[in-house]
Amino acid sequence: MDWDLLLALATGVGLAAACGLRAFLPVLAVGLAARFGLLELRPGLEWLAGAPALWALGTATVLELAADKVPVLDHALDALGTVLRPAAAALGAFAVLQGWGTPWAQLFALAMGAGALAVHGAKAHVRVGSSAVTLGTANPVLSALEDALSFLLVALAVLVPLVALAFVALLAYALVRAFRRRRTA
Repeated sequence: MDWDLLLALATGVGLAAACGLRAFLPVLAVGLAARFGLLELRPGLEWLAGAPALWALGTATVLELAADKVPVLDHALDALGTVLRPAAAALGAFAVLQGWGTPWAQLFALAMGAGALAVHGAKAHVRVGSSAVTLGTANPVLSALEDALSFLLVALAVLVPLVALAFVALLAYALVRAFRRRRTA
C-alpha cells in the first residue's frame, strides 16, 4: 500500500467535509499549508500558495465567517453555498491529491464535491429547523459551532489526515443513524 496516496486521500476527505461547512476556510488552509511546507500541491495548483490567492481567500473566509452570524444573510450564504461548497471541496481535494494519476484524481475530487454537498445539505437542514424553532436566534450559535468543526476538520486533515478520515467516517455514521432514527419515530 502506498501511504502517500492514502494520506492524500484522507487529507482530501477531511478538507471536503470541512468545505461542506465553510467554502473558503479549507481552501485557504490548503494554500497556507502549502506556503509553509506542510502540504505539497499538485502541479499547476501552486498558485493557491501565492500571495494574491491567500489574500483573496483570507478576505472571503473572514466575510463568510462574519456574514454567517447574521440572520437572513446566513440563509443567503447557504443558498450560494449549494454551488460554492462542492466546487471548493473539489478544488481543495484535487490540490492535495499529489501522486494520484488521471483520471483518478479528477474523479475523486468530483466525489468529494458531492460529499461536501451532502454535508452542506445536512447543515442547511439543521439551520432551517433552528430558524423555524428559534426564529433564527440560535443560528449564530450554530454558526460558531460550524466554524469550530470546520477549523477542527481542516487542522486534522492537514496535520493528522488518518484521524480526519476516521472523524469524518464517525460523523457520517452518526448523521445516517440520526436520520434513520428520525424517520422511524
